[in-house]
Amino acid sequence: MSSLPLRVLSVIPPMTQLNTPYPSTAYLTGFLRSREVTSFQEDLALALVLRLLSADGLRAVAQRVAALPANKRTPAVQAFAEQEARYLATIDPVIAFLQGRDSTLAHRIVGRNFLPEGPRFSSLDVYLDEEGGDPLGWAFGALGLHDRAKHLATLYLNDLADVLRDAVDSRFEFVRYAESLAGSQPTFDPLAQALAAPPTLVDDVLRNLTSEALARHAPTVVLLSVPFPGAVYAAFRIAQTIKAHDPGIVTVLGGGFVNTELRELKDPRVFDYFDYVTLDAGERPLLSLLEHMQGKRSRQRLVRTFLRDADTGAVRYVNMVEPDIAFAEVGTPTWDGLPLDRYLSLLDMLNPMNRLWSDGRWNKLTVAHGCYWKKCSFCDVSLDYIGRYEGASAAVLADRIEAIVRETGQTGFHFVDEAAPPKSLKALATELIARNTGISWWGNIRFEKTFSPELCELLADSGCIAVSGGLEVASDRLLNLMKKGVSVDQVARVTRAFTDAGILVHAYLMYGFPTQTVQDTVDALEYVRQLFANDCIQSGFFHRFACTVHSPVGQNPEEYGVTLRPLPPITFAKNDVGFDDPTGVDHDALGRALKKAIYNFMHGIGLDEDVRTWFPFKVPKTTVAKNRISRALSQRG
Repeated sequence: MSSLPLRVLSVIPPMTQLNTPYPSTAYLTGFLRSREVTSFQEDLALALVLRLLSADGLRAVAQRVAALPANKRTPAVQAFAEQEARYLATIDPVIAFLQGRDSTLAHRIVGRNFLPEGPRFSSLDVYLDEEGGDPLGWAFGALGLHDRAKHLATLYLNDLADVLRDAVDSRFEFVRYAESLAGSQPTFDPLAQALAAPPTLVDDVLRNLTSEALARHAPTVVLLSVPFPGAVYAAFRIAQTIKAHDPGIVTVLGGGFVNTELRELKDPRVFDYFDYVTLDAGERPLLSLLEHMQGKRSRQRLVRTFLRDADTGAVRYVNMVEPDIAFAEVGTPTWDGLPLDRYLSLLDMLNPMNRLWSDGRWNKLTVAHGCYWKKCSFCDVSLDYIGRYEGASAAVLADRIEAIVRETGQTGFHFVDEAAPPKSLKALATELIARNTGISWWGNIRFEKTFSPELCELLADSGCIAVSGGLEVASDRLLNLMKKGVSVDQVARVTRAFTDAGILVHAYLMYGFPTQTVQDTVDALEYVRQLFANDCIQSGFFHRFACTVHSPVGQNPEEYGVTLRPLPPITFAKNDVGFDDPTGVDHDALGRALKKAIYNFMHGIGLDEDVRTWFPFKVPKTTVAKNRISRALSQRG
């Protein structure tokens, strides 16, 4: 064991979010400091983008572009090559504008003569009015100068992301970076091959950033928290750099992706990069690991931890059962050390609810651990992050909120629960109002009847500005099969109560659920149209149902009328599992129509049209009455 004092560095690997830090390192750093462990954190996702999207970064990109033959240049790359000087001149000012450091630049950006424009700007063509006027006038009116500029600047960055993907690294995306190398990959081979390949420009920049972080903090332990498949490849590249720099630095892999997909990890090659891989809530495994490093605990007494056996070289899972740290005792997250003034507020979509995910810096906080409902048949209810429900008192939560506002100087909060419990929200709202806290907050809920008009008003008074929730499939038959515990009529009344209280509503929607027919899908879209038309929801998104091995559908497929396809031998990631549905519906074709329809609904377009017009092929007429939702609303109370 190392005799060096513990110095723990928690890292957010690329790519996660650009507008606000992913919260895992803030949680872990706050917890470790509450236990008097010297701890630091770095957001290398933000750092990578800021290094690439700078004048120096784009000069390096331009060299790669210059080396591409003409027949390899995509429209985005060609546009960059033709306007290279303008990109080099504008990139640093645009980044400063999106960071809120140069708001007056908005006037030049909206003039449409300042930014070079690539293929992404063609999305504005759909908004041109008949006279060929301002394409964004309908959305922002005579005012809204700053938001208009922010949207144009976001299109500009998206063009540059396309250039990075097409000319530098084919796997590059702002969020789903190299996602296919990790998500549900049965073996480590694709990642191993990518990590052994010559580094790209993106890899080189990430290596330099990692080396700089090591020099700054001199850690003895580095924690890499990987929430999504799109952060896995970069996490391994970071670990690769750490091991080349100093093999004695202990590297630990954890996070949402690991907790979901690496529960049956068997490939010892993972441990060429990471000394340990931990599962589920990280506090207890981390404490036991740090005690082990200090010689206070043997390897046999680690908690929920994978390691490589020194004698056999095989992967071992060690789990001495100990109670988890109580949610009320995990401490207050801290953002100390993260560059809160350097995050980018982006405006991808002009819908006021949808923008919350990418615009503004939100302090992320959890109201309760796990989900109080934990019955939905598509959800990973058997895993700790869903199945272990545990709350904290309103006073403890309000204390955490006030501490975070004092530290960050920012009053916006995103409650990142799977589904925030209405009872806890009511208590918290009452406490916030009593303390006159003055925050703005939004979060995910279930559209259950407990959210009465009175409760919605209370939540609004406490600072609630928006909620998101799962309607999933707008069909009472399928909602019952899903065990959602809600009905379409109930969702209509609850969502309208939020809207009436001045709270924006986003609905998560799903298609392709087992036994879902074409008729079910058309009817679901009609329900959704009516929910928009009756001002129950302002935003939504259709996700394709994916069967996971940890969900009730994956564990009991016969109850849902489907047959699972056999999985190959798995030594790495295991999550999605294919299935055969006897309905034989082409859900992919239906999904394209659903996504087009809801995109238009969010912009107020097509709300009076027959939903069949969104499908490029013949579908049956809806069986839903045209006044179904309005009738449900009239029956309120």
